[in-house]
Amino acid sequence: MQFKTKKLLAALIVAGVAPAAHAADIKLGVAEALSGGAAQYGVSIRNGFQLAADEINAAGGINGNKIVLVVEDEQGKKEEAINVFKKLIFKDNVLMVFGPTLSNSAQAADPIAQAAKTVAFGTSNTADGITSIGNYVFRNSVTEADVLPATISTVKAKTGLKNVAVLYGNDDVFTKSGYDNFKKALEDQKIPVTTTETFAKGDVDFKAQLTKIKGTNPDAIVLSALLAEGAPIMVQARQLGINVPVIGGNGMNSVKIFDLAPGGASNNLWIGSPWSIENKAPENVKFIDAYKAKFNGSPDQFAAQSYDAMYIVAQALKNTKISGELAKDRAALRDALPAVTWTGATGAFKFRQATDRAGKPAGYDADQAPIVSVTKDGKYVIEK
Repeated sequence: MQFKTKKLLAALIVAGVAPAAHAADIKLGVAEALSGGAAQYGVSIRNGFQLAADEINAAGGINGNKIVLVVEDEQGKKEEAINVFKKLIFKDNVLMVFGPTLSNSAQAADPIAQAAKTVAFGTSNTADGITSIGNYVFRNSVTEADVLPATISTVKAKTGLKNVAVLYGNDDVFTKSGYDNFKKALEDQKIPVTTTETFAKGDVDFKAQLTKIKGTNPDAIVLSALLAEGAPIMVQARQLGINVPVIGGNGMNSVKIFDLAPGGASNNLWIGSPWSIENKAPENVKFIDAYKAKFNGSPDQFAAQSYDAMYIVAQALKNTKISGELAKDRAALRDALPAVTWTGATGAFKFRQATDRAGKPAGYDADQAPIVSVTKDGKYVIEK
């Protein structure tokens, strides 16, 4: 039987009908918060990855190889993010890892990837210092340091604000980083702060802080918060008659704000981001239509950034010869990523190298210009 099989194979090759080579799967890890408070970001992020991977595979994959996503729930917790990274890198043997969802978790888990010489690619981490961890750490989420000054200057130009009150979460890497960048931007633009108030994760009653803020009569509230606290802050502020603009960071940029702060409570929220659902660029319209068709709902910034991230990695993979030797392939992908440019749902994109605390080259940040939008009656409206 074995002899006949060999003869048949030889005959096929002579006839020019060689059997097709078996395409290899390219396993990419996805570590996102699919449960818990951060799931309102993590589920959208997973959806963006899945949509892009399905499109890429339908178009022939990566040089004939199929992308396979290995998805794990890191629950928005630092300890769980570390565990998930270890599983994906050392047990599942993925080529790289996308995630985690929160900057807090990235600060804890990304060093695992760096030590294992495996790319960690964040699509929603905007706090300072993430990419200083090392040269295997990438992100296409624009930092708060890049976005917040532009947001504040736009609000100042449009509303004429002369002072602000500041409210921020003081127990989270992202919200504290947002506060630091807000503080610097306000100082640089010479905008006085009437009062600075804080809250913690899990708080549900913000009336004491908001009452103090109301007493200082600010022209706007600068808010560094995630949606879980940020949405009720907006609801309670409006209930107290505080109807001034709210200037938010990356954590407040989601269409879910309209569900969590209904009845006009979400109005007058100002956000800066490279992505807007109102951007009519053809790449963005294509993404929005495909997302709605697949998931029966509107995408947000987090879905758009993960969608683009998958295509950015796909471009790098197309220029990477997959050898089947994991360590070699992980290094090759890392080497190919910095040169990638891409125009997708979030617009024109390229990487900018970051430095570590000693000033030496480290990982890679997004180099993109933000779009500033304001919420009006359940929609984000681009301010020009």
